[in-house]
Amino acid sequence: MKECEKINYIELPSRDLEKTKAFFSEAFGWTFTDYGPEYSAFSNAGLDGGFFQAELHSATENGATLVVLYSRDLEGTLEKVTRCGASIAKPIFTFPGGRRFHFKEPCGNEFAVWSDVESQSEEL
Repeated sequence: MKECEKINYIELPSRDLEKTKAFFSEAFGWTFTDYGPEYSAFSNAGLDGGFFQAELHSATENGATLVVLYSRDLEGTLEKVTRCGASIAKPIFTFPGGRRFHFKEPCGNEFAVWSDVESQSEEL
């Protein structure tokens, strides 16, 4: 049963749906279902959503909402996203309770990945 009045789905722009789908499939194992040439829904991402064809992109410098993913291996995830074609918008930095970095996927949308202090100390 779906929870009422809770975030259930998120939609993001993409300049090139095929590039966006390829990046998230390879980097994070997301799966996609196309609904016409200008929309693709994603799943296996923690929260379902979709990408719609648009010339704009989502970035915090434009006041956009930042989608933040979690990782137990922050350096490993940083290496993986760059290998898959992302650019690093903000290198790893610390904040109270954890560490994170921001990246831009190949079509310019900004995302972040964080890891809590506990998961980092467990790996050491």
